[in-house]
Amino acid sequence: MGKGLSNRVAIIAMGCTPFREHWDKSADDLLVDAVTECVAGAPKLALDDVEAFWVGTQGSGMSGQTLSKPLGLRGKPVTRVENYCATGSEAFRNAAYAVASGAYDVVMATGVEKLKDSSFSGLTATWPPSDGTDVEWTAPGGFSLLAPAYRERYGLTDREMRDALTHIAFKNHANGALNPKAQFRRAMSKEAIEKSPRIAGMLSVMDCSGVADGAAAAIIVRAEDAHLYTDRPVYLKGMGFVAGPGDGLSTDGYDFTTFPEVVQATAEAYAQADVTNPREQIDLAEVHDCFTPTELVLMEDLGFSERGRGWSDVLKGSFDRDGDVAVNPDGGLKSFGHPVGATGLRMFYECFLQLRGEAGERQVPGARLAVAQNLGGQPGSCVAFTAVVGNEAP
Repeated sequence: MGKGLSNRVAIIAMGCTPFREHWDKSADDLLVDAVTECVAGAPKLALDDVEAFWVGTQGSGMSGQTLSKPLGLRGKPVTRVENYCATGSEAFRNAAYAVASGAYDVVMATGVEKLKDSSFSGLTATWPPSDGTDVEWTAPGGFSLLAPAYRERYGLTDREMRDALTHIAFKNHANGALNPKAQFRRAMSKEAIEKSPRIAGMLSVMDCSGVADGAAAAIIVRAEDAHLYTDRPVYLKGMGFVAGPGDGLSTDGYDFTTFPEVVQATAEAYAQADVTNPREQIDLAEVHDCFTPTELVLMEDLGFSERGRGWSDVLKGSFDRDGDVAVNPDGGLKSFGHPVGATGLRMFYECFLQLRGEAGERQVPGARLAVAQNLGGQPGSCVAFTAVVGNEAP
């Protein structure tokens, strides 16, 4: 377990574009929009005051010039990172370590993806040669395996399982309807969700996250310097990241009712943040609801529910916006959309707004501590990130 950065760095400003079909904007345009909003949130700084930059993108750029070119940066280090759907979180993580080390005073993490006019859905890549042991899969197919596995292990009926998944989609669409930057701003009835076309296994169209274009950005400084720039900084309390061994669907012994990498990354983040009772201590969580059963499993992996009780907690409304833990109050991937390289930073963006009391109609009252949880890959073979952020000074 790493030593972590608990209370050593702070976010002082963030920006995020709407996530949607941006047919009239390029990845360059989206980055400029997100960075412009971000810098405007720190009026005591200019873009040139940022000493180093990170840009996360899975398929919309090849180097640091993905960011330096549209921003017209000269003489600045820009690092491009990629880590599946946790790419935006990876940009944040690297930027946070850089400023905490003392190498820089002010840094920026950005993420971007332009998917809608690429003809791809989700991850886009030229895959390297493999050793022949990889299992062919699609994202809906792979994640659909979570639902029957969970149902069988915990003895649910088909109706109980379907009700839990439907409520997750219903909740996240209701939240997204309150979010002006969400891709899907329309509440959905449970009947409409269940009648949508089937995609894989139990999963229908309405169980799947949206494919979108978008960008997000954050300015990060050391915690002791945060009040030089804002009177409402958001502090990093704990952070964990795990890259799984890549066993994937070909391994024995994996039962599809948990993400081991999420459990490990979360344990590290919680230990740094002194979170011992997440259901009581965490006010809101942005989680990687790429598919509805993913969110269900994450409720248990993040410690919000006991094993085998997540489905009933979902149906009780425990994770609604006014529940014990408000999960995906911005609509999540399901409703906000999922431009791969930007998603991790979008999660921080919602936590940032909520902890500063700036989330408008979807504001979680009295929010003090939030979780941003991001994963990529496939069940049994993930990269996983969990962070805890708060608004209370060290």
